[in-house]
Amino acid sequence: MNKYITTTLPYVNGEPHIGHAVEFVQADVLARTWRAQGDDVFFTTGTDEHGQKIYEAALKAGKTVQEYVDHYSGEMKKLKELLSLSTDAFIRTTDPKHYAAAQEMWRRCAALKDGETESDIYKKSYTGLYCVGCEAYKTEKDLTDDGHCVIHPNLKPEEVTEENYFFRLSKYRQKLEEYLSDASHIFPEWRRLEALNFVQAGLEDFSISRDKARLSWGIPIPGDDTQVMYVWFDALTNYISVLGWPDDAEGLFHKFWEDSETLQTAGKDQVRFQSIMWQAMLMSADVPTTDKVFYHGFINSGGQRMSKSLGNVIGPYELVEKYGVEATRYFLLRHVHPTDDSDVTWEKLDEWYTAHLVNGLGNLVARVMKLAETHVTIDPEKDWLIQNSYAQKYVEGFEFNKALDEIWERIGMIDERIQNEKPFNTVKEDLQKGQEQIQLLVNEVFSIGYELAPFMPETSRLVIEAVKENKKPENLFPRLS
Repeated sequence: MNKYITTTLPYVNGEPHIGHAVEFVQADVLARTWRAQGDDVFFTTGTDEHGQKIYEAALKAGKTVQEYVDHYSGEMKKLKELLSLSTDAFIRTTDPKHYAAAQEMWRRCAALKDGETESDIYKKSYTGLYCVGCEAYKTEKDLTDDGHCVIHPNLKPEEVTEENYFFRLSKYRQKLEEYLSDASHIFPEWRRLEALNFVQAGLEDFSISRDKARLSWGIPIPGDDTQVMYVWFDALTNYISVLGWPDDAEGLFHKFWEDSETLQTAGKDQVRFQSIMWQAMLMSADVPTTDKVFYHGFINSGGQRMSKSLGNVIGPYELVEKYGVEATRYFLLRHVHPTDDSDVTWEKLDEWYTAHLVNGLGNLVARVMKLAETHVTIDPEKDWLIQNSYAQKYVEGFEFNKALDEIWERIGMIDERIQNEKPFNTVKEDLQKGQEQIQLLVNEVFSIGYELAPFMPETSRLVIEAVKENKKPENLFPRLS
């Protein structure tokens, strides 16, 4: 089966943060799991590089906007190697091919549909409250009691009046209700209900352009050089432009969007953009809608939202530097809840690393393989194929934490067996019985290595390699200094 998976595109107005890492690693586990099942997978990420926030950040940094986005896009691209991601593509919204695709999306939405006299795109003067952080206009229900943005409580939207192009979102209320009424389209369920309730409460058309005199950093509007595209209208098109849409010279769009199961991953603050705005754009352009969108929660630290001013920011580079790639992936998948908000501190990370990786998995593999290396002979031709995965069922339901809980429960059971059976003593008193006990433990360790493959691929490789070579591996997880 063909399967397509994409993360959202991080906005390149700062360094990569732990939220980006969570989303990327979650998507990577899905891609690796599907490939192991025999599916043909296309896994993509990239960077969102237009809009007012980026323009202002570049000016503040004393760089040209292109220099600024080149730098931070490069930092995001490094996450592939840093986190051992198995991506197939990396798209930048400043790529010329994406420019062309975004402009074609505009044309198709603007084109008159059969039997209609009004275009889905029209121009009008508008006054509204604009949040620079969200790059979006806000209504009163989107604000706190003191008039600040709910998502960016440190920002107070400014009143802006200008003539923009609008997308006729209100026209797609019924189609969106039908789409969102299908429980398969959004996970978790409460995010689907959130989107459905929002649509049923009534939809307003939204602005999809900005005056070029106020903001020049964006994709030009076809046929109107006084306006540039609203960053969301531009950026959302990346999900199909990365596949070569609209020309589809290599057939990737047909294979992985039209003839595929499509999945997008996103943060919980993206519901309106990904499951309402984007789906309406696809409907307008007569392109198949997304099959499913998975929304994850946010990460806090010490009960507070991560902030540079508070000094509680934990970044992926810092995690990997201290604990290594495999431990970082483990933290993000087991100790960050897939859909709810999670709290992470350096103290908790140290505790998890030592208890679960050093004293847990690492110690178990070392003990068992030392016994095996000393007392048993492994047939190099042995077929180690495992037919059924006990963790895979959780991955299909986006329950990455439960999958790893199941694996670590097995680790605990093996440790308990060693304590009860004491094969290190049995092998001295009854060689055959001791060897049988050790061989069963080796089989269990191999199973652990097999199950870890999509979550901790390098650890999985090292464990499986150690079993097949019947050799105690080098220390998988060194103790913290």
